[in-house]
Parts: sequence; structure tokens; C-alpha cells
Amino acid sequence: MEKKKFYITTPIYYPSDKLHIGHSYTTVAADAIARYKRLKGYDVMFLTGTDEHGQKIQRKAEAQGVTPKEYVDKIVAGIKELWKLMKITNDKFIRTTDDFHQETVQKIFKKLYDQGDIYKSEYEGWYCTPCESFWTKTQLVDGKCPDCGREVELTKEESYFFRLSKYQDRLIKYIEEHPEFIQPVSRQNEMLNNFLKPGLEDLCVSRTTFNWGVPVTFDEKHVVYVWIDALSNYITALGYMSEDDSDYKKYWPADVHLVGKEIVRFHTIIWPAMLMALGEPLPKQVFGHGWLLLEGGKMSKSKGNVVDPVILVEKYGLDAIRYFLLREVPFGSDGVFSNEALINRINSDLANDLGNLVSRTVAMIDKYFNGVLPEERQSGEFDDDLIKTVMDVAGKIDDMMDKFQFSNSLTEIWRAISRTNKYIDETMPWVLAKDENNKSRLAAVMYNLAEGIRIISILLQPFMPETPEKIWHQLGIENGEYTTWESSKTWGIYPAGISVNKGAPLFPRIDIKKELEELEKGIEQKPSDNSRQNKGEAKPATKKEAEKSIGKEKELITIEDFAKIDLKVAKVLEAEKIEGADKLLKLKLQLGDEVRQVVSGIAKYYSPEELKGKYVVLVANLKPVKLRGVESQGMILAASDDSNLSLITVDRNIGSGKTVS
Repeated sequence: MEKKKFYITTPIYYPSDKLHIGHSYTTVAADAIARYKRLKGYDVMFLTGTDEHGQKIQRKAEAQGVTPKEYVDKIVAGIKELWKLMKITNDKFIRTTDDFHQETVQKIFKKLYDQGDIYKSEYEGWYCTPCESFWTKTQLVDGKCPDCGREVELTKEESYFFRLSKYQDRLIKYIEEHPEFIQPVSRQNEMLNNFLKPGLEDLCVSRTTFNWGVPVTFDEKHVVYVWIDALSNYITALGYMSEDDSDYKKYWPADVHLVGKEIVRFHTIIWPAMLMALGEPLPKQVFGHGWLLLEGGKMSKSKGNVVDPVILVEKYGLDAIRYFLLREVPFGSDGVFSNEALINRINSDLANDLGNLVSRTVAMIDKYFNGVLPEERQSGEFDDDLIKTVMDVAGKIDDMMDKFQFSNSLTEIWRAISRTNKYIDETMPWVLAKDENNKSRLAAVMYNLAEGIRIISILLQPFMPETPEKIWHQLGIENGEYTTWESSKTWGIYPAGISVNKGAPLFPRIDIKKELEELEKGIEQKPSDNSRQNKGEAKPATKKEAEKSIGKEKELITIEDFAKIDLKVAKVLEAEKIEGADKLLKLKLQLGDEVRQVVSGIAKYYSPEELKGKYVVLVANLKPVKLRGVESQGMILAASDDSNLSLITVDRNIGSGKTVS
């Protein structure tokens, strides 16, 4: 049976000499869809590339004393490296300087001219060089480009024109009869009400004042206007009008063009009008997403507010950046990028929720079953609800992904992650492990946790290329029959009897205060900090720094300040040494009905055995941190001198969870 075809494109990117995270936004989204469709069994064609012609490129090259081709070659190499870094799985990369593309653009231009859809006249109007856009005087905003707000030039030259106005009524009819063609609906309304219904003018499609472009074959003082050149890439890449047009016949029309909202007009008016004139089918959908903004406006090199994706990936890891881009903003809307929001997502969603779930589960299987999970199935209140939630999530993702609802998809996946974490608290494996009679129940709990994580890891594949394989390694499974997209729809196929592998934390927590201070100083420009971050290690203070800190006069606080500290009596249930950490003990503390895990540097002064049963004082509202990859949910109080340390304990049993005041 022949596979279903799916053709997805991003706009071909203008070669900017300073890439920012916004450049990655559309391409990461397209990559998530391409990965998802491949997992579903589709024959996918994913196209991206670069738009390299135009007056702006020529002027920049001249300013640097190089040819336009030399100028773009260097930048295009950087874009390709960025896509490799972001693990973009494009099937083709097209450049508008490719010979085959230029030859086909010339054929398209000649065909439209021969049939009367292109004619020669004279153009006089306003031109924005950065946007490569023509504007009428009435379209300008305060005399400037309505898209970018920069200065425009009054241009008068002999030009060829495309009869865009001829296709106005046909375009309106098509859009109204195919409401799915322009998405979201807000973009559709904008195109109809702001451009089509007020009336279209014929479009200038050639220039003579510069020569960096595709020459018009029958009038070589003219070069083809950049948007006719650029838009044609979606079919020239498939071999349209070439000796081998098999890919064109196979994949066209495109299932979706993903574009930024600022170029929806070109893709939903000029491009479909060109296709109508050529007698070719229109793409099934154009999806115009919003902008990724920084405080102060859209990311732009000219504004100096760029965020380097290479540095972000080196500092925080690829999957963290891809996750943030796709989770933080509903696709289609504008969103705001900030380092604080990114770090909060890493700490909360990735380190606390996902990373901690995997680490705890694998560690418990390793501890309670020597790393080999026996097959044990039991049905109960907590088990049934866990299974119902995870399977409900797995069943919803397909519909959401087909609608480009990346943020909603990830929200659903995190609902499954949260439910699985809650299952640990409900079943309390550490309590079950104390009684040999509970061994089968403990095995069932461990199996359900591993199976839930297996399904979650499959659902993460379109968004996070690296994390699922790390999870599979820890679960002891390989990419294969247990990791297919279809297998996520079936509960209970995790293979019991295999060995798990304890690994490093998937996402080490970040000290947000320290990190933001470093970013403020511009330390984000030093990727070497990443090696420390990825290992989850804190930079040690020098002896001088430590002595200076100790010598500082303590600042007085008010009673209101003290009231912010939540001190609780906690009973030590368990204590054990942390492998590879001579000074650290991991404690299980009971606070009333709650059980907390705390890491404390007291191994030199207390053995695990003598701590059990002690009532200690816990700072209960301290933000969780990770020490040697183990999460600590609070801090126990102690007093020390140069040679000894003593825990602060409660001398009477007043019950755990009571407030210290």
C-alpha cells in the first residue's frame, strides 16, 4: 500500500548576517510536524532554504567589497549549520541562486509573459529595500514602510507588471469557498478585508536599477522581482518545468506553507494568483503564525535585540530550547521570549516534572528489583485512573498536531506527566518496599510507572529529538517496536524482565537568580559555561570569595521577613548515602501526611542508622534544588563549629508536620 504524501514548507530565509531565535521558530514548528507525520507513516517532503536575491543583498555585498554570491555563500553556510544544530530534518534545502531554480523562474516568467499575464510598463512608487516591497503612497504609515517602519524610496523605472488585479475576484471566491486555505481565521479576514476587497493593483515584477537577480531572458536589463523569484521555490524544488518533474507530480500541491504573519499577503494573494495564471493547483493551506517578541518589540538585528540560538542551545541544550519555543506560545499568536521564562520552563517542566519522574522511577526499579522489573499487573483505583489519563492524552495528540496546536499538545503530555508523578505519591513505593508481602503490589506500581513513561516518551518525539532516546536507554528499551507512534495507543506492552539503566538527570536544575545575573552581564556570550550547566555542577567559590562572604556583616531582618520562613518538625523515615558523594545523605522525611526527600551534607557526622526516628527541624518552603543529581525538597537545620556538627532536633514527640515558631 502506497504511503500518504505530506509536503510542508517554511519560507526561504533571507540571508541575515546575525541569526536570532526567531529564525528558528517557523523551522522548529515545521520540523515537529514533519517528524510527527513520519511517525504516522507518511511519505514526507520538508522543504526549507534561502532567498538570496535583491537590492538589499547587492548593497550589503558592495559595502563589504565582495560579490553578492560571496556574501550569501558565507551566511548560507551558517544557516545550514544552525539547522543541523537544531536537528531540523528537512528533505531539501533550496537556494534561489541554484541554477535549476533560476532556469525554471525564467521559464515561469516567459510563460506568463507569452500568455499576456505579464506586460511592460513604467513603475513609479515607493519601495522598501529591507522588505523588498512596493507600496502606494496611501499604504505608507507616516511616510514609512507599514511592515518594518523604515524609510522608503521613491522609485521610477521601466518595469514588467503581473496582472494581479485580473485574479482578484477569483481569489476572493476561492478563499470564501475554502475557509481552511488561510489559517488562523484572523489572517483570512485580514487578507480579505484589507487587501482583496478594497481592490488589487497590478504588481511590478521586474527591476532595472540593480542586477543581482534572475535575468529576464528576453529583456536582460531587467531582473525578476524578488518575490516572484522567491515564491516559485516551492515548485522549482520539486522539478516543476524540468526534465524530471516526478517530485512535483508526487508532492504538489503542498499540504501547508508555514510562514510568519508579515508575509501572509505574499503567500495568499501573489502566490496563488501566480499559480492560477500557470494553471496549477493551489497549496492546501497557508498558516501564518505570530511573532516571537522580546520586551520592546519584534527581534531584529537593526534594533539590537537579538537572541543567539547557538548560544542558547549550547547553554541549555537543544530539547530545552525546542520545548520552550513550541510550549510557551500558542502557534498563530504572538509570544514573548525572555531568559527568565525559558529558565522557569526548564526548572519546572523539564527538571522537576519530566526529569524527576524518570530518575525516581528508574532509581526505584534499580533499588527494589535489582534493576530488573518483573511483570506484574494489578488493577486498582490509582492504577485505573493513571492508565485512563495517559491513554486519554495519547488519543488526543493526533488531532491537535493536525491543527498545529503544539502548545496544547505539550500541555496534554504534561498532564500525563503530572498524573504519573502523582501516582508515585499515591502509591508510596518506599512504604510498600518495607513489607515483603507487598512485593507484587510494588512490582505492579513500578510496571505502571515504566509503561506510563514509555508512552510519554513516544509522544515527545516530534518536539524533542534527543530526550526520548535518553529515556529509552534508562528504561532499557531500544528504538523499535516499543517506541512506534502506534504503540503509544496500547497500554501494557513495556517488556518486563529487561534491565533499566540509571543515568544522569535529563535536565539539571538551574539557579535562576545566578543565571539571570550572569545573563545581565553578558555571560551568555560564553558557551563554555554550558559544560558546567549540563553537568549540573555549581561553580565553586574561591577561598577568598568564601572568606569575604563569611566576613560580611549580617543584615537585620524584620518579624515579617522571619514569618516568610516555614519551619516544620519532620521525622526521619529513611537515610542513605549518595553514591559518589562522601558528605551527602539522602533523607526521607515525614511531615504529617506528606513525605519529603532532602539531601543534607551531614554524612561525616551521622550514620544513616542513627538518624532514623529522629525529629528534626526542616525549612519547608525552600525552593527545590538538585545536589549530585538528587532533588532536595528543603533543608534541615544544624549548628556547627570547626570540628563538629549537631542537628537541631525536637526533644519531645509532638508529631511530625507541626510548625516551629
